[in-house]
Amino acid sequence: MERGNSAEGDGQVRLQIDTMKTHSDVYSPSTTMFEPQTSIEKRESSAANSSSSNPGVRAPEKKLTLFALRLAILEKTATGLGTLSFIWATVVLLGGFAITLEKTDFWVITIILLIEGTRIFSRSHELEWQHQSTLSLTDAGINSFRMLRSSSRFLARVVKAMFRPVSAVQSSGKSKREMREEAAQRARPEELKDKKKLQSRRWESSDVPILPYAPWVFLSSNVSRVLHWLQVLAAIACVVLALTKLILHNYGEVAKGDTDKRNRKAALTIFYSLALAEALLFLVEKAYWELKIIYGKLLEQVNQECELGPSGLLSIKRFFYDAYSRCLDGSIFDGLKMDMVSFAMELLASSSSDEQHIGARILRSFATNERYSDDTLQKIGINFLVMERLVEMLNWKDPQEEEIRQSAAVILSKLAGKKQNSLRVAGIPGAMESISSLLYTSRHSSSVDEIGDRNIVFDHEHYAFWTFNHLGLLILKKLARDHDNCGKIGSTKGLLPKIIDFSHAEERLLKDDNATTSQIMTVKRALQVIKMLASTAGTTGKQLRRDISEIVFTISNIRNILKFGDKHPGLQKLGIEILTSLALEDDATERIGGTGGILRELLNIFFKEGTKEAENYVRTGAGEALAMLALESHSNCQRILQLGALENLVGALEIPLIRQNSARILRNLCTYGGEESFFELRRVIIAVPTVLKGIESQDNKLQEVMVGLAARAFRFMTPEESSPVFEKAGVSEAELARTLVQILRKYPDPPVRIPRVRRFTIELAIWMMRDKAPTIHIFKFLGLERELEIVLDTTSELESFNLFSGTVGLSRYRTSIHSLVETAMDLLANI
Repeated sequence: MERGNSAEGDGQVRLQIDTMKTHSDVYSPSTTMFEPQTSIEKRESSAANSSSSNPGVRAPEKKLTLFALRLAILEKTATGLGTLSFIWATVVLLGGFAITLEKTDFWVITIILLIEGTRIFSRSHELEWQHQSTLSLTDAGINSFRMLRSSSRFLARVVKAMFRPVSAVQSSGKSKREMREEAAQRARPEELKDKKKLQSRRWESSDVPILPYAPWVFLSSNVSRVLHWLQVLAAIACVVLALTKLILHNYGEVAKGDTDKRNRKAALTIFYSLALAEALLFLVEKAYWELKIIYGKLLEQVNQECELGPSGLLSIKRFFYDAYSRCLDGSIFDGLKMDMVSFAMELLASSSSDEQHIGARILRSFATNERYSDDTLQKIGINFLVMERLVEMLNWKDPQEEEIRQSAAVILSKLAGKKQNSLRVAGIPGAMESISSLLYTSRHSSSVDEIGDRNIVFDHEHYAFWTFNHLGLLILKKLARDHDNCGKIGSTKGLLPKIIDFSHAEERLLKDDNATTSQIMTVKRALQVIKMLASTAGTTGKQLRRDISEIVFTISNIRNILKFGDKHPGLQKLGIEILTSLALEDDATERIGGTGGILRELLNIFFKEGTKEAENYVRTGAGEALAMLALESHSNCQRILQLGALENLVGALEIPLIRQNSARILRNLCTYGGEESFFELRRVIIAVPTVLKGIESQDNKLQEVMVGLAARAFRFMTPEESSPVFEKAGVSEAELARTLVQILRKYPDPPVRIPRVRRFTIELAIWMMRDKAPTIHIFKFLGLERELEIVLDTTSELESFNLFSGTVGLSRYRTSIHSLVETAMDLLANI
């Protein structure tokens, strides 16, 4: 902070960066801005408590992976039996008994082998086709077999399609991606119609027509059904044939002494038994499948427990097929290693738009679900590639990818709520620029001597621009909780002006009872971000405060809120806190005071009576801001006096709610008002009785500010005037001296909550002893000298500063407390 060594002014400041949620969050009487912050802020304590108190919830997808394991056991057992029967038939029967087999046995064996070969081929490709049928998420109904079947025109379309070439079908019955694009073009505004999405150079697997004719019939979802029923029919045929042969047992007669046919009966029995067992086991697997999936509604049940919504059923199906495939392709236990979050993260990295939709939806649903959010965010937070992918998606502005982009923004907003994750997000190259792309506002000017009009893009029918504005500000608000992130936000080109543009609220909006919540929320979030940036400590905070105050719209936007925002006290409080933080810089202090109406509106709020008790924190905040603006600023003190506020400030000393801040403002006016205001400031003398009463108070903070005011205000009285004033107040100088000595005795060490009390007490004692020998005798009798010696031995840096940012002192006093003690000791020694 670039302030010179100040006079003994008041106004220590503790900068808060917590977001405003409720009255208790915004202002607490026990922690004001006029004291250093010594306790560790636990901004995430509520989140930590909720996570620790929320017991772990069993992952619903475990039901699917367990089901996939059981199916895989049945499938692999059946496949093993089938392989054994195939080997037995080819090696033993067709190899050893081919010429000795009866004609019926030969053809039955051949048919069974062909059927089994067809079934195995169908089985190996069924899951692949089922995968393809689940890829279409965004328009699940377009290629859905159920929707086609439910349409009354389905049959006619199929018949027509069978006699139509692929080119003709593509021109009339377009792919799902083209249909979405046409719908988007009809719905989006005119300015977006020319931005046509580039066609992919590759086929979408779910759009591929298998044959040049009848593409609607041969879509992947339909092919998977054909393969499914082909397997079932093949297995039933195999059961019928094998069971028939086993029952009839007509393997032909074996002539006596014919050794070539001696083992034929046993070999055929073994083959038919193996074929029967394999087919029955497969049918059991299918029956178990149908029982759990169709009748048990396992997929729907898991989808409901995961709370993915109606569209989540396709995601659950895709997860199940993937788990089942892994159990079949590798170890049967590979599917147990899958979970929905890891599955979604894999899909997010895919090049397929549909898979990205699935992954983004799952992660968004889990990240926003109270039961699953902690585990989900933890897994995402340790995967740098996934976070990088999410940040990249923020730049996807194609209307067809709106949902993916919005999901990525929601996930990142949740990630940013955790401190460690927020650092990781901000550390991704280009992250701030990507977040900035969510904010749709700009100013375009044609020359350097003018500023363009503010242009904020509102929602259109097909694209939720305003939603992205909300999400962008929410992410920035959470990132700004960290000091390093604040620096990155401030250094991102064009981001600060965007944020400040969103803090603008016109009179019509602020006074409108029917104003939409989203518009007010946008202004609130923008103010919250600005407040956090302005309250940053250290060199970074100094630069941010300069950058914010140099943007010409910052202070005027806050003025509108103060002037017209009576219905929105929360916004007023945020604006006041921003002004308080900006006032840490000398240049910003002068800009604020020089902006017409700011001081007047702050005074109006401060003196406003009849406010609701829940809104009193706004008046308190206004007083703190005025005290800061008057601190070390002669020009602002003159402006406050010119507004005729002195009389009201004196009267405010009688009002418990605002008397502390009123005393701080009056002390600064007396200190920095200048010689030209001497006679006007003499009117403070009428407040002496109230001040003396406050000094006797048991309220430590009130006692501190009143002693500080007395040390400055009493200087406007001559020694001759002081005695009658004290008599009128009903307090003798001896009683006041006794109180001051008791204060020093009460605080042998500088108190953290009221660090100025010993300095102010010594200042007031010095004023009382100047040119007043009787008063010096009183202080000597009361033991002031001994207390001053204790002060010399216990002084600390805590008592050396006007302001505090956290535990860092700002604006050192010109006169050290050692010098004050020495002055008081010299006065005591003169007697």
